[in-house]
Amino acid sequence: MSSTTNPEIGKRAELGSYGANYLEAGSRENPTVILLHGSGPGVTGYANWRLLIPQLEQHFHVLAPDVVGFGYTDHPENFDYNMENWLAFVCDFMDATGVEKAHFVGNSFGGALSLAMAARHPERVERFVMMGAAGIRFEITEGLRIVWGYKPSVEAMRELMSIFAYRKDLVSDEIIKSRYEASIRPGYQEAYEKLFPEPMQEKLDGLSIPESEIEKISHPVLLVHGREDVIVPMDNSIKAHRLLKNSELHIFGECGHWTQVEKPAAFADLVRGFLLRD
Repeated sequence: MSSTTNPEIGKRAELGSYGANYLEAGSRENPTVILLHGSGPGVTGYANWRLLIPQLEQHFHVLAPDVVGFGYTDHPENFDYNMENWLAFVCDFMDATGVEKAHFVGNSFGGALSLAMAARHPERVERFVMMGAAGIRFEITEGLRIVWGYKPSVEAMRELMSIFAYRKDLVSDEIIKSRYEASIRPGYQEAYEKLFPEPMQEKLDGLSIPESEIEKISHPVLLVHGREDVIVPMDNSIKAHRLLKNSELHIFGECGHWTQVEKPAAFADLVRGFLLRD
C-alpha cells in the first residue's frame, strides 16, 4: 500500500485541476475492485477499508481512493459537491488509473455512489456491493445529523464513533484518536462543512437515485446491512432489494453501521464470494 509512515497516504492520481490520494493492492492482472468509503469526519479509504483490503488483494486488483472532499485528496477551491461531480470524480479516477470497468464496494455514501455509477455509467460497472448504503430516499436520521454536523473535539468524535458501532468495545481510543486528528488537519473541517450543510435533508435527497432508474439496473448486486444501524435504516436496503431485480440481501444482527469493522471476516467472505461468483 503506502511506503510512507502514514498508512492513509498511498499513491496520487492527477485528475485535471487536482490530485487524488488512493491505496492500491493486488495484481493488475486480476479484476479491479474499487472501494468507496462513507461520509464520516476524518474518513479515508484506509480508515474505511483497512480490514477488507488484505482479504481481497489475493484475487483482485484493489483501489481505494479518498473521494474528492474527503481525506488526503485535494479539496479544490469552489468545488460544487454534488452527485454529478462525485460521479465525474469516479470516472476521472478510473481513467487516470487505467481502469475501464470495475467491481464496486460502497459503504453508506460510497454505496450511493456505486448505485449511481450503475444507473448513470452502467458500462463501467461489473458487480457491486452496497453496505449500509444511501442512494434511496429516506428521512434523515438523528444519527446521520450527528455525523454530518460534527464539530471537532475528542469527545464529539467518541460520541460519533459510538453511534457507528453496535458493539461499543470496538470503538478503541486508537480509532478515536486517528479520526479526530484527521478531522483537525488544516483546512479539513472547513471543507467538511461544505459537503452536507443545512438543509441536510436536501443534501441527502441529492444522493438518491429515482426509483424508476433503480428498477432498470441489471447488474448483480449484493446488499449488506446491520440490523441495528441508526445512521442509514435497514429498511433502505430492504427497499433497494425490492427495486434491484438482480440483487441479494444479507442482514447482520447485533451490528450497526460499521459492518466491515463489526463483522470483518463474515463481511469479507460475503464480498469475496459474491465478486468471484461466475
